[in-house]
Amino acid sequence: MRRLALQTFRTARRVPVWKVGARRPSVVSFSHNHQPLGLRLSSRGRHPSFIPATLQSSMHLRNFSLAVISTVVASGAWYAYQGSNSPQSPVTSPSQTRSIATDASSGPHAEESAESTRRAILVDNDQFYTATLSGDQPLYKQTDDSDRRILEMLTPEQATQKLRRNEQSFMVNRGKGVVRYDVVQVPSNSPIEDDHAEKIVEVPSSVAAANDGGSTSDWMFWAVFDGHSGWTTSAKLRNVLISYVARELNTTYKAAATNPSLISPSSEAVDAAIKQAFVRLDNDIVHSSVDKVLKSNSRRAAAELLAPALSGSCALLAFYDSQSKDLKVACAGDSRAVLGRRGPTGKWTATPLSEDQTGGTPSEMKRLREEHPGEPNVVRNGRILGQLEPSRSFGDAFYKWSKETQEKIKKQFFGRTPHPLLKTPPYVTAEPVITTTKIEPSKGDFVVMATDGLWEMLSNEEVVGLVGQWIDQQRAGNNGTSKAWLQSWFGLDDKHLPVEAPKETTTEGQRRPIRQQQYDISGVASRFVVEDKNAATHLVRNAMGGKDRDMVCALLTLPSPYSRRYRDDITVEVIFFGDGPDNRTITVNQEASASEENQKAKL
Repeated sequence: MRRLALQTFRTARRVPVWKVGARRPSVVSFSHNHQPLGLRLSSRGRHPSFIPATLQSSMHLRNFSLAVISTVVASGAWYAYQGSNSPQSPVTSPSQTRSIATDASSGPHAEESAESTRRAILVDNDQFYTATLSGDQPLYKQTDDSDRRILEMLTPEQATQKLRRNEQSFMVNRGKGVVRYDVVQVPSNSPIEDDHAEKIVEVPSSVAAANDGGSTSDWMFWAVFDGHSGWTTSAKLRNVLISYVARELNTTYKAAATNPSLISPSSEAVDAAIKQAFVRLDNDIVHSSVDKVLKSNSRRAAAELLAPALSGSCALLAFYDSQSKDLKVACAGDSRAVLGRRGPTGKWTATPLSEDQTGGTPSEMKRLREEHPGEPNVVRNGRILGQLEPSRSFGDAFYKWSKETQEKIKKQFFGRTPHPLLKTPPYVTAEPVITTTKIEPSKGDFVVMATDGLWEMLSNEEVVGLVGQWIDQQRAGNNGTSKAWLQSWFGLDDKHLPVEAPKETTTEGQRRPIRQQQYDISGVASRFVVEDKNAATHLVRNAMGGKDRDMVCALLTLPSPYSRRYRDDITVEVIFFGDGPDNRTITVNQEASASEENQKAKL
């Protein structure tokens, strides 16, 4: 039987996915004769809509037709959802879709089955194939021990639920220049390797004098963490990075308060405090943990203490001082922050507040070659020692430990053989590059912070334009009146995104959105849509296809690890500045949050 099934599979015909200007494929439908249930080509019915043909990386997306469906499912996994060609056509229940059929004669006739369809994706040997399956019969599943599954492809409604599952929104009513911030996470890895943290610290005048004569001012922090090789480093940063930074800032501000000639510390002193916090935390993660492990001589302790050192994470932190209105953005890695500000024309301008720090960034390549002379392979193919892409990060101890330390840990506990090109570590640093921007709350400034999963899909201008579009829609949808935090903003009726074109076609240190080429989509604004109350969710939806619901459903249906070929983990924060009310509260914005449970103000 196995030989027969294999022979049938090898002789199956695979037809490339239809592309614009090419011949459309025929509809694939179930056959319900008394022969074993299978797939056959049908010339009847509507042409199905397919996932864009260029949704491909090293794998290829293809339409397929096979003779025996049981053989097909045995070679991979089907993902399908049900549609309908007629409003009166029957719809199979989810339990029917997931069941296993054993008798083809028990199903309805072929003529009846043509009325309803299922969308399907086959995952087979790192390749994807699509088809539209007609009929009410459940999909076959031939089980074995290789964890092959049958799942329904997400409907647009289910895709929306998945997009909004982790969204959060908070209204900041403290009169300190920030009125709201929105957050969302959409995983690709399982578990998600991204993380995030937010905190608002009320600072007494003894530490930082308030310019408005008040007794307190606010320090506001937002951070996103892009983990790699595991989730433990980003989780560690979520727990402690803001505390490390706040502690160093507290020391710096207190020192300035003792000097009668200073109202607040200099910008350079604040930068130095943030850098010291980053470097000190990374030293605790990478080096102090080794001392503790060697002292304990316990593999259990090694597994717990070394986990954040062995994996890695980029970090992007924003610090807003309500007294000075300065926004400091500290970047270690390839996450990115962009400022949106309304210009004199009424359109928004996009200003990057960070630089992508990778082995392919010219400034980082120059720095690494100067720090490691005589090592031509310190950067190879845009990666550190030919392997790690970010040139600044927390953890990643194999690029920071000496060869002797790595060999000792491997011998006594566990680990891997040192990289053959390792000569003069560390090659990677957690010291951030910091930019300073004067925020103008009265102009309705906003900042978007996101891990590189978003920037692989959208450009800076598209992100800022989409938030501007979202703001206009929120105003228009509020019965012609604006909420307090939107009163200083003006809507546009332009059909295009309300954003100024970039001054330069290419920006050094800013990578272009590579997924647009992979998905074969243009940068026109007509593909975008506004359907979400949460601005961060709005960005992710449009990054994954916007109006193209098939694209959105397909990208969200693909499970880990297959999904990683097409999209990364995505974490987005959108911070809105403005002159809002002051009742000293921070409240959950329920209409833009998945659930109020476990959501607390970060104060």
